[in-house]
Amino acid sequence: MKFLTLGALLIGAVTAVSTGRVPHGAQIIPANDKSSLRNIGAHGQKYPDRRTVTIRPSKNDTDDISDDFLWGIKHANHGGRLLLKKGKTYVIGKKLDLSFLNNVEVQLEGEIKFTDDIKYWQANNFYYSFQKSITFWVWGGKDIKIFGHGTLNGNGQAWYNAFAGREILDSSNTFYRPILFLTDNATRVSVEGITQLNSPCWTNFFVRTNDVSFDNVFINAFSTNASALPKNTDGFDSLNVNGLSVTNTRVDIGDDCFSPKPNTSNIFVQNLWCNNTHGVSMGSIGQYSGVQDIIEHAYIENVTLLNGQNGARLKAWAGQNVGYGRINNITYRNIHIENTDKPLVLDQCYFNINATECAAHPSAVNITNIVFDNIYGTSSGKNGKEVVDLTCSPNAVCSNIHLSKINLTSPAGSPPVIICDGIQGDIGVNCTSST
Repeated sequence: MKFLTLGALLIGAVTAVSTGRVPHGAQIIPANDKSSLRNIGAHGQKYPDRRTVTIRPSKNDTDDISDDFLWGIKHANHGGRLLLKKGKTYVIGKKLDLSFLNNVEVQLEGEIKFTDDIKYWQANNFYYSFQKSITFWVWGGKDIKIFGHGTLNGNGQAWYNAFAGREILDSSNTFYRPILFLTDNATRVSVEGITQLNSPCWTNFFVRTNDVSFDNVFINAFSTNASALPKNTDGFDSLNVNGLSVTNTRVDIGDDCFSPKPNTSNIFVQNLWCNNTHGVSMGSIGQYSGVQDIIEHAYIENVTLLNGQNGARLKAWAGQNVGYGRINNITYRNIHIENTDKPLVLDQCYFNINATECAAHPSAVNITNIVFDNIYGTSSGKNGKEVVDLTCSPNAVCSNIHLSKINLTSPAGSPPVIICDGIQGDIGVNCTSST
């Protein structure tokens, strides 16, 4: 690549260009041009200076700059940085294959906003058979860093309106909604400082990815239509992942705050705040017939769970034609729970399976080596005095599950009730059978 250095930084000028067509308004600034980097907000002490690419922002919500974005990240690849400027919006209206990345940074100070053209996205997307998932784009490769103070906006309101009354796991459902950020076949992915807003479906999904970390991220999904709330907008989901870290992060989304799925291991969560969620869950796993699923080696500490459906949860499928596997070596420590329907729950009758079928076709997912330590706060009282429900399937092994320093109360009265059925050995606290 040959670079031509110009003497002045002009609007629409290129201070260093590669051969081939340069999009209108694009710039490539060498790493040693400190003054120009400073002028555009790409120079700082925390992150070393890099060759920096900028592209033109969108003029309005229909001005699709997908081609410019793809050009920009290709030219930032192999050691550079793509800067998306503060106060500017960059509208993405085409599916993007970003599976080729290698040692690249994206500094997001402005806003990336996806179009809400439902017809286009349902016909043009990347499809994953696991729970029939689709996404706007796929990020893959190695050494990918996204940082800044900007927003990744899924523009989900139209999707919330159109999906109202449907269920993602209904076998008849064909209304698929895009995931906001998806990695596939990626190694060493870091996201820091940004806001992820109004994803149409899951917010993050990591597939065949090793070593992904999120720090100081805010995830939010809200609706302006009270009859069409965000649905299935999970904060974090994963499939075949080794190494997943989430720290110093806030999530307010109306579904699972954090929920690694099949074959996820080496999980670290610290200083996580969840409001209006379905909790910090391991799973669900065991969904697909004959398939072994595993979640193991997770350490989760200093989590606040407010106004939710669940707090700390382990969940596995039961019923006919499901899979098997294990959830193993999971520690929940220093968990503050308030106004939550089920503060601690082991659910082996997922998804909405009735008690009769669950008993006839119990889960084959084993739950072993689980620690709940220093769990405190209040339930919502929706389930009366019950604050803990650990119900193991008769077809599975639930062993070495230990509770300590459990200080949970219910507004429905005292003493609080801890349910444990089918758990092998002493769990460390007094509990009662659901019968």
